[in-house]
Amino acid sequence: MMLNSTIIGNKIAEARKKSNLSQAELANIISISPQAVGKWERGESMPDITTLNRLAEIFGLDLNYFSHSFQSASNEKQNETHSIGTPIEQSKEEPKKRFDWNMSNSNWVDADFSGLKDLKDKFSSSNIKNCKFIKSDLSGLTLKGNAITDCDFSQSDIRNGKIYASEISKSTFEEASLIDAEVQQSEIKNCNFNNSNLSGAELINSNFQKNSIDNAVLKHTSFKNIGFSEITFGGNIEDCSFENCSFKGVKFENVTILNTFFKHNRKFNKVEFINCKVDKLTFAFLKSNGAKLEGIVIIEEQSTEKI
Repeated sequence: MMLNSTIIGNKIAEARKKSNLSQAELANIISISPQAVGKWERGESMPDITTLNRLAEIFGLDLNYFSHSFQSASNEKQNETHSIGTPIEQSKEEPKKRFDWNMSNSNWVDADFSGLKDLKDKFSSSNIKNCKFIKSDLSGLTLKGNAITDCDFSQSDIRNGKIYASEISKSTFEEASLIDAEVQQSEIKNCNFNNSNLSGAELINSNFQKNSIDNAVLKHTSFKNIGFSEITFGGNIEDCSFENCSFKGVKFENVTILNTFFKHNRKFNKVEFINCKVDKLTFAFLKSNGAKLEGIVIIEEQSTEKI
């Protein structure tokens, strides 16, 4: 059983008892079965983030209470109890409680975080598996020391996000916005970036392996010290740079590459170019980097010149 499920279950049970609610009464308030509440409290399953939010409201607690790193500053103050259906009253002098939750340093499995906002750095150092972040506002999100597997970030806004020392695998970022995102010292493999927007993104000192990147927007995107493996680039690449990268099993197929810088890349003569169009400047960089020129056509102002 995952540690977070046990901890959250214990905290639900503790808060329920302090609120003088039975499992059946709590289940009735949130319209689920008493058996489901029992499973939560035994750590056999875990409520999703929306239900945790509802539980926090019922118990009159901060959502952060359910994080295993939560430290209560004054447990003695939480001696108020309420009957079923009656919320805990707050003093007039106290400001209305604002949720300031943090899910870092936790294990999350099968949770649905779709549509969430303002995550920022609240998921760092966490193991996240089979979770959904569909259409979430993750702008400015920081992931540091994370292990993320089988997660869905489709159509999410991750602009200005930062991913450090993390491993992301078997996850989808289809149609996600990664504008101006930064990835460092991370491993990204078997992921789907189709139709995503990587404009202005920087990938540094990382591995990018067996990912799908069809029709992704690559504009002002920088790749430095990246290990590319089993990747096929498609669509348009404009004003980008590939520097000190290594290439294994990489193809550029049906790609238009404009004003893009290639320098000091390793095994670049193994890269396949299939039906690609480039401008003169990009062609010069490719040639100086030892690229195979078959399959590349230079774009002229009004015509093309086959090599």
